[in-house]
Amino acid sequence: MIPHPKRRGRSSIGRAPRLQRGGCRFEPGRLHFSFLLLVSPDDESDEPLSIRGEYERLGPEAFYRLHGRDYRNPHEDSIAMALSRAVARWSPDLAHVLDLACGSGEVTLALRDLGANAIDGIDPFTFDAYQARTGKAAERMRFEGIAAGAIADRQYSLIVCSFAMHLCDESRLPGLLTQLALISPRLWILTPHKRPEILPAWGWTLRDEMLCQRVRIRDYASFSAS
Repeated sequence: MIPHPKRRGRSSIGRAPRLQRGGCRFEPGRLHFSFLLLVSPDDESDEPLSIRGEYERLGPEAFYRLHGRDYRNPHEDSIAMALSRAVARWSPDLAHVLDLACGSGEVTLALRDLGANAIDGIDPFTFDAYQARTGKAAERMRFEGIAAGAIADRQYSLIVCSFAMHLCDESRLPGLLTQLALISPRLWILTPHKRPEILPAWGWTLRDEMLCQRVRIRDYASFSAS
């Protein structure tokens, strides 16, 4: 949905610690705080090569303009499982959730099953697929608009961004994360690898992390939560 950087994200002080498959190993003393589905060929991914090749050939924006109506995340079952475990482990407030880069609604549908009733979706490309599956319209905002304050007048109990933020241009991350920290006390990032690197200077502290069938889910608390 937003062109991704060619290089891998990595902090100057190293990478986050490895996680045990199917569980979480959170080590605060060692942890370094270091928009979209498909990832570059060197990422740890099981995407079908034909789809990934099409994505690499067209680029993110053209790919989603062409395929956004029929978009499906092949990791949907793992995403639903990760969210179920996260809700049980982290006990989030699901009163008003933002599904950021909402795809075809895989996060919204899973959270509905877990008791969330008020969920807003935002996606500039897959809004047709989202509405077809969830029955709700998705707002068509880009990351740069959010970074500029497009939703600064809102408040959410939880923001979930799945398979998207790791492909956001690195130069946009500080503004985007800072704006999100102003409107929610919690942020969950689902990603197929260790990116993105979210710095405390952007308003977020990593609380915990789990790995579920190659899907990583990270729980962040914002400065607004304190």
